[in-house]
Amino acid sequence: MKKLFLMGRSEAGKTSLTQALKGEELHYVKTQYTNTEDDTIDSPGEYAESKRFSVGLACFSFEADVIGIVQAANEPYNLFSPSLHAFILRPIIGIITKTDSPHANIPMVEQWMKNVGCERIFKVNNVTREGIHELMEYLQDDPLPLTMEQAKFRQSLGLNEWDPLPEGVEYPEEIL
Repeated sequence: MKKLFLMGRSEAGKTSLTQALKGEELHYVKTQYTNTEDDTIDSPGEYAESKRFSVGLACFSFEADVIGIVQAANEPYNLFSPSLHAFILRPIIGIITKTDSPHANIPMVEQWMKNVGCERIFKVNNVTREGIHELMEYLQDDPLPLTMEQAKFRQSLGLNEWDPLPEGVEYPEEIL
């Protein structure tokens, strides 16, 4: 299973999402520090909300296989810039929570996530568990195991570790 790192502002639904992914009953818990248990890294929203702490998010991203940008469907503004890929070298997905909010503006939040560079966007409701199954299916795939030599070869081609090799390109025999 891929290790998921959740980033988003306070009250976006990151901790509730971790509870929903585990099948737990939802209960409010204010995240005071970065939790790295199991297959999910849950960070305090203040890290994303403050330039002073945001560098810590980049550091924690190296512990994950995929980054989940979490934004509630009723977010009044976007915290994440289009240059997010410049300092986070992991696949980035978008997770829209609170999809049942009467003030939801899902198309706007989707556009923000596309601008950030999210490769895929999931719409979830932590209470009803709607969309959780699709997210779990995505996370079930194991990350691609690479040797250091294979990673260097991919980098020489300008690829990230999760990008497929171009058609017709194979690893040199000495690094298989």
